[in-house]
Amino acid sequence: MKRNRLPIGIQTFSIIREEGYYYVDKTAIALQLIEKGTHYFLSRPRRFGKSLFLDTLKELFEGNALLFKGLVAETRWNWEIKYPVIKISFGGGVLKSRAELDERVHEILRDNEKRLKIVCEYKTHPGCLSELIERTHEATGQRVVVLVDEYDKPILDNITDRETARAMRDGLRNLYSVIKDSDAHVKFVFLTGVSKFSKVNLFSGLNNLEDITISPTYSAICGYTEADVDTVFAPELEGLNREEIRHWYNGYNWTGEAVYNPFDLLLLFRNRAFQPYWFETGTPTFLVDLLAENKFFTPDLERLQSSETLLSTFDVDRIAPEALLFQTGYLTIHAVNQPLLGKWVYTLGYPNHEVESSLNNALLSAYGANERALFDAQLRLIDILIANDHLAFKELFQAFFASIPHDWHRKNPIAEYEGYYASIFYSYFAALGLDITVEDTTNKGRIDMSVRFRNRIYLFEFKVVELTPEGRALAQLKAKDYAAKYRADGQPIILIGVEFSKETRNIVGFEVEVEPIPLPISRRQKLLPLQGGGWEGDGESVIQVNSISYKCRATLTPSPP
Repeated sequence: MKRNRLPIGIQTFSIIREEGYYYVDKTAIALQLIEKGTHYFLSRPRRFGKSLFLDTLKELFEGNALLFKGLVAETRWNWEIKYPVIKISFGGGVLKSRAELDERVHEILRDNEKRLKIVCEYKTHPGCLSELIERTHEATGQRVVVLVDEYDKPILDNITDRETARAMRDGLRNLYSVIKDSDAHVKFVFLTGVSKFSKVNLFSGLNNLEDITISPTYSAICGYTEADVDTVFAPELEGLNREEIRHWYNGYNWTGEAVYNPFDLLLLFRNRAFQPYWFETGTPTFLVDLLAENKFFTPDLERLQSSETLLSTFDVDRIAPEALLFQTGYLTIHAVNQPLLGKWVYTLGYPNHEVESSLNNALLSAYGANERALFDAQLRLIDILIANDHLAFKELFQAFFASIPHDWHRKNPIAEYEGYYASIFYSYFAALGLDITVEDTTNKGRIDMSVRFRNRIYLFEFKVVELTPEGRALAQLKAKDYAAKYRADGQPIILIGVEFSKETRNIVGFEVEVEPIPLPISRRQKLLPLQGGGWEGDGESVIQVNSISYKCRATLTPSPP
């Protein structure tokens, strides 16, 4: 199969089409947008192909037919009409002040004036944009297309400096308000960004934008679908495990078809190695700090419920962690329910292994872990799980909590929050990408955390001794018979009760009990001492006699009557 060039970092449609790069045809979606509406807003995480889609719209409206040869739009678009396009992009560089923003807007407007051969007399930016739209319509006889890329980047780049972020917001509001007032001269408007800021505070009069962010129809407007991977990129799949590609990188969903982040896949195809490519392009320092500031219980990241209002908007002075996690791509939509008419509930979770592992690793560092100690502890945790040395969990985590400097606890109030300890315990396992379920529901209640690893099931219960008496964690696991839900799996079940103390900032209670697996009564059994604590092998069971584990291998000799 012919292999094309990988469009890593290429956001220009003409370059991709003219220089032999792979291209996933999004023109059918572009045509659908144009046919059904005129003013749109789309939020997607960074490096998801927003800029490329916007540039595709630009070339389509400008009537550059040769670029669309062989694409859906080739036979469905009227190439005789060419529309003038005003393109505004804040994607390049970081603006650190309102003065720098004003200078950048001035440059953008001058570039559009030059390209459209229009000279504006107004000196203010809103006045100039309004004049540019109106005079372009008059000069060409066609209403204007306005495309705004990364509309919110000047705000997000300064989100930790609230005063500067507000100044950026106010400056952009003055600019964007012109679009609504120029409606008679505008044919089509499309704004993209990472976040959806409040209409009241940013878009003011621009209330005619249709938000297609969580529309099922446009879930795959950016990104690559499973079909795209199997067809367009088929030549790149040889030598790569298709299921691992799916596990690592697929899963971003906006209530429709799930997609891959293009940046991840393109680098995987180039480097032929699984790495957190997308995650490493932007350190979520502000996000991690926000989670800590809000005392966010990190096990909730696996399954978080939110309303559409909470999910879709925030502002400089009011940032909900759920909205930021979703809009920046660290969580995605797993399910949508309507328990009451008009009352929509969105269930969020990690999109894939890359994000789950990388985000929890970042959280551990933010919660006081030394980078070197964290790496060593994770290697040790892998060894413990492989050896099934469950008693070594206590030593490992006691050493970890003890390694967190006292000064860190003093400066970070999250360490006083009872969920802090369970959050760290959870994030350790999640950072390894293990099969974890939190708050797993049984008919007796909810298990704090379950972990499946190599045909074994670990059930964890967490307690803070200042809130409950010691010895309650394991007792609750047994009293409520949480293991009942898992016995049908026929796998060893390890019950682990973990008790923390806010006073000592460490584990003060750690109890383990292994449930014996019932022996088959229809076959004779041979008991073999269990070596090294391992339970590997098909057709084998394990029992405990006087606290000693035995491996039980069934024979083919029927038991005597």
